[in-house]
Amino acid sequence: MKIFISGLCLALLVSCKKENNPDVPHGSPKDSTVAQAGTLSSGKSPETTDQIKQEFTVLNEQLLAKKLDSTGFDYHCEELEGEVHFYYDQQKLRMVKHFISDSHYSSVAKYYIKNDKVFFIFKEDTLWQFDGGTPEKPITKDSINQQRIYLQNDNPIQCLEKNFIIRSVGKNIDPETVPNKEGKCDVKELMKTYQTILKNKDKKDKVLCL
Repeated sequence: MKIFISGLCLALLVSCKKENNPDVPHGSPKDSTVAQAGTLSSGKSPETTDQIKQEFTVLNEQLLAKKLDSTGFDYHCEELEGEVHFYYDQQKLRMVKHFISDSHYSSVAKYYIKNDKVFFIFKEDTLWQFDGGTPEKPITKDSINQQRIYLQNDNPIQCLEKNFIIRSVGKNIDPETVPNKEGKCDVKELMKTYQTILKNKDKKDKVLCL
């Protein structure tokens, strides 16, 4: 299953295709030209969910086109492996991606930033377990939870969540067809981790624990 985790990590890199990008906000506009006209030109931080969707679209286009500079570091803490990547536009931090995994669990959190403020967080947690089969050919099941969190002044103003299962054998549901549900998000731990990541962003050596 470590092969799957490695595959998941690669799949979540920003080089993936936009139409398969899982962190796109629900209802995000697809016209990046319109988004650019409505957000970056003003230089202001997005405040409403519509503005956040527009700002996300512009930033995501830059990420997919690999127009942003990037740095990062790895860390190891007991059985937990972690990777952190920072993305910059003209030396301004625009996105932070934090990936962690152990033998049965992986999680990725992406923090989208403007004017030093996080305005959107995409988080995906994956828990895998055996689900039948034989010792020679086991079947596995991945239970996946996704959260899309819109923020204003570090506080969530909307939280969308979806859950689905992917099995290693048989036909699976298309995650894009799973509807988002409104929920309540507690971002305290996510933002605490984010602040810890920022404190370590200039580390050159491998970090032992965050």
